[in-house]
Amino acid sequence: MAERPHSIRDIPWAVVRDATARRHVYRRNVDLFLKDGRIVDIAPAGARPREAHEPVLDGRGMLALPGLVNIHSHPTTEPAFRGVREDHGVPEQQMTGLIERLQAFRLGDDGRGPAATLAYAEMLRAGTTTVCDVTSPFDGWLETMAGSGLRFYAAPTFASARWGMSAPQIVTWKWDEAAGLAQFGRAKTVMAEAEAHNSRRLSAMVFPAQIDTVTPELFAEARRHADETGRPFSTHIGQSMPEVREMIRRHNATPVQWAAAQGLLKHDTVLAHCILLDEHPQVGWHTARDLDLIAESGASVAHCPQPFARYGLAMDHVGRYRARGVNVGMGTDCAPHNLIEEMRLAIVAGRLMAAHIASLDTGGAFEAATLGGARALGRDDLGALAPGMAADIVLVDLAHPLMQPARDPLRSFVFHAADRAVRTVLVDGAIVLQDGAPLHLDIAAAAERLAESQARMIRDTGRTDYRGRTGDEITPLSLDLQA
Repeated sequence: MAERPHSIRDIPWAVVRDATARRHVYRRNVDLFLKDGRIVDIAPAGARPREAHEPVLDGRGMLALPGLVNIHSHPTTEPAFRGVREDHGVPEQQMTGLIERLQAFRLGDDGRGPAATLAYAEMLRAGTTTVCDVTSPFDGWLETMAGSGLRFYAAPTFASARWGMSAPQIVTWKWDEAAGLAQFGRAKTVMAEAEAHNSRRLSAMVFPAQIDTVTPELFAEARRHADETGRPFSTHIGQSMPEVREMIRRHNATPVQWAAAQGLLKHDTVLAHCILLDEHPQVGWHTARDLDLIAESGASVAHCPQPFARYGLAMDHVGRYRARGVNVGMGTDCAPHNLIEEMRLAIVAGRLMAAHIASLDTGGAFEAATLGGARALGRDDLGALAPGMAADIVLVDLAHPLMQPARDPLRSFVFHAADRAVRTVLVDGAIVLQDGAPLHLDIAAAAERLAESQARMIRDTGRTDYRGRTGDEITPLSLDLQA
């Protein structure tokens, strides 16, 4: 059983919640007291004497942070695309490589458990404690999640169609409504199993896969199911120009406007990505309504800047979303599953798109990665350090050279040290990462198995790609391989 300290003592810097202002603030020289997976008190260091035999975690030289909340990720597949997707894009599809990859590359179930293990370890090392894991269910998925020690929302996907291609500029949708209904049935079973899991750290999210691959009827059923069960509801939306063009062709409306008309946007809706709104420079639609529709509905946006930056695409801009009243949380989407790097890129990309330094600052990005994610999930017990909150805590080494000098340790963490300075992570009051290493994940074995699965995936693309190409033809190595 993982160690459960009763207190963390002598912490020189802590990011805690100001209950009055409902925001993060710094506090100096504090002790955290924990019980039954919760924070019960935050007191000045040394104000409460240590009890005999009290299990204590030494906080000296540490920055204490609330665990990060990752509200959109694909950890069971994306590690298999390391070395494959980083430079891959299709110019005829406004540079996105998403559709070409998914129609060509198919990771077998034997690779998905190892991929998840590696991704979960990466998340822990970067201070993430709550994860929305979006995937097609496979045997062993829930046990892999539970075994990691992380807190999860299982989001088993379902869709009525699968993307295909007939030419670089032509995307096709292969419809099978019966299959979509069957997938939804299985997803409901998996969600119920997650919530009943004896770890008590698994929850569920209703996740119809993409705004353009699910029929209106299945979307309506999924939305009703979320309402009836009280589960969060999410889908991919506004993530590629082929999607936007197709939704406008079908409905003469942007994806967000169509979703709003269907009643999909509510306070518990998480819009994954939601970059290509009607006002975005790449869209140039004749309306300017999308952002207001999102704000008025109370829906949240899962901002995952890195995968889109690789295609030359960015949200326009994250500061505008927040200023308009939209709750923005953070996700990693693809590998690397490092939410600290996503915070840094969100700041920089937001400033580039706004041409203004005030688009997003360090405090705003950290709020999105903690409180913003917790709000999106309807959780008032996550994303902050305060009495009554879940004891999901990250300790960062202030002595790490990239954290020095520690004038403003949160800035040093986000812009400089990142995961390299994370030393200890607690979830539900239990230590799950110690001295920078996950306690419950066999990383070496997972890496070996994933390498074998990736090699097979790349070799087999000739049977799935619309042009019969090998994986090496679709995504060549970054340098020529000399004999």
